[in-house]
Amino acid sequence: MDLIQIVILALIQGISEFLPISSSAHLILVPLLTEWQDQGLAFDVAVHIGTLSAVVAYFYRDIVRLLTAWFKSLGGGGLTAEAKLAWAIGLGTIPVGLAGLLFKDMIEIYLRSPLVIATTTIIFALLLWVADRSGERLRSEYDIRGLDILLIGLAQALALIPGTSRSGVTMTAALLLGFSRQAAARFSFLLSIPVILLAGGLLTQDLLASSVPVDWVALLLGIVLSAISAWLCIHYFLKFLSSMGMLPFVIYRLVLGAFLFVMFWPLA
Repeated sequence: MDLIQIVILALIQGISEFLPISSSAHLILVPLLTEWQDQGLAFDVAVHIGTLSAVVAYFYRDIVRLLTAWFKSLGGGGLTAEAKLAWAIGLGTIPVGLAGLLFKDMIEIYLRSPLVIATTTIIFALLLWVADRSGERLRSEYDIRGLDILLIGLAQALALIPGTSRSGVTMTAALLLGFSRQAAARFSFLLSIPVILLAGGLLTQDLLASSVPVDWVALLLGIVLSAISAWLCIHYFLKFLSSMGMLPFVIYRLVLGAFLFVMFWPLA
């Protein structure tokens, strides 16, 4: 990997991981639209570490409060709002974990094509637009109930299909359930922590079983760039979300999906 490839891929991962535009789709598409070779498992692990570092750093105080409340609830300290949210994050991760174990190979073989990505990009853009326009936007992330956890968790499992967007589909589900834009985004970002840990763990397991040499300079640069870009993305997305809404991301996804159909339909 040369420097330009490292910088572009790290920035794509850092920016697209938390925006509702699908990071996995962009990382699949870059090698298809360029002459670059696949970035490899080691670099994928590196940028996952970067984005995980960013979200943990940004929500550090929230995470400490949630974990403290969760441990107290285990010791009989009662189910406070923070403890309930911590349980929601853990329980909401179960569907995607199970779906990943059951369907990972099938998804890798059949669902990583440009036309699948184009289709999911457009379908879930329209769903996001409907959710942003029709949701009541009254509820806080601390006002989460069992059915909310189940539905958002099931929605997150759909994000295993490239082009869906984990952050996009979880925000869509939360908005449809009446959460505010800020609450939907914050819960989606907190929910990403165990998911990125799981994904990074699986990638690391595959990497350890591989004999491919590791470029440690490229990995370190990938971690730093993806972490910085992801932190900035989270910060400014939350800052401007209430005023701008989801429409810019809906438009971007529709344009991207149309572009992919034009580029790859004759090759199907």
